[in-house]
Amino acid sequence: MTTESRRSRISGVGAYVPERVVRNDDLKEMMDTTDEWIRQRTGIEERRWVSFPGENNCDLAFKASTRALKAAGIDKTALGMIIYATLSPDHDFPGGGCFLQARLGLPGIAALDIRQQCSGFLYALSIADQYVKGGVYEHVLVVGSETHSPGLDKTSRGRDVSVLFGDGAGAVVVSATTVNDERKDPHVWGTYLHADGTGAHELWLPAPGVGNNRPHRLDASMLEEGLHYPKMNGKKVFTTAVRRMSETLAACLERHSLTTTEVDLYLFHQANLRINEAVAQQLSLPEDRVFNTIQRYGNTTAATIPLGMYDAIQEGKLKPGMTVAMAAFGSGFTWAASVLRY
Repeated sequence: MTTESRRSRISGVGAYVPERVVRNDDLKEMMDTTDEWIRQRTGIEERRWVSFPGENNCDLAFKASTRALKAAGIDKTALGMIIYATLSPDHDFPGGGCFLQARLGLPGIAALDIRQQCSGFLYALSIADQYVKGGVYEHVLVVGSETHSPGLDKTSRGRDVSVLFGDGAGAVVVSATTVNDERKDPHVWGTYLHADGTGAHELWLPAPGVGNNRPHRLDASMLEEGLHYPKMNGKKVFTTAVRRMSETLAACLERHSLTTTEVDLYLFHQANLRINEAVAQQLSLPEDRVFNTIQRYGNTTAATIPLGMYDAIQEGKLKPGMTVAMAAFGSGFTWAASVLRY
């Protein structure tokens, strides 16, 4: 027996990446590394970086959002809210959501920025889901956009982090829908969020900031120490990511009485191909249902899942009516999982 209820669904997906392709061999000119070293440890073959003068974070977000609105078949004026996930905004303040709102020409609607790093898209999706199914808005634009390349240490000192990251944006329109059959009708079944701040210093950006017990947010000594570049404990992040993504994905599927074989497509955050392979192995997931894009884009943080969703649609791997499961892990530590009928 089914009951009618108001829920949310993803009605449109868009993405955009810069034209500049940076291959592993190109990085050899900047730092002590090799194509083989990068591929073996990460699975990455190339990534996209913005060019200067050229595109900024808001530019990427705008192009991805325009494609998502077109795919949803709605006019931009139907949007009630923008949720913008990024860790690489164009400016410290105001948030990128305000710049995107102005670029879209939508004065007056809500614009919310969130900073959950690699888990940002799923956190943003959960917020949009609540606003839509609660009847506050009919359509919410969710964007994950990153321009990492200007903030990377492109020397041998920073190679362990810098080889991982790329620039790009993904966006989805989350729209209201009526669900009569929970198992068949397109909608977001659920999104589950977690965090553990005891791991905050394992993957972080020390500066600018006032938490360094210095009188200025950024000074010459911080620059000399390289505190304005991201720092990562790679081994700790890897093992924790595999454990947490596996746990939360399994719990998400169990909560909705789904077996792993009932999921048509798995979209994981793209931090390291080895992480995704380990998660798939732990949960015995069908290899042909795990869709990865890290080989050609690297880690685009908040953009990886919507970017992967867009590419899966373009390649015919994601079609209406399919069940999709997603999981992510990132700095904070934060992690999340979601399942939906597309």
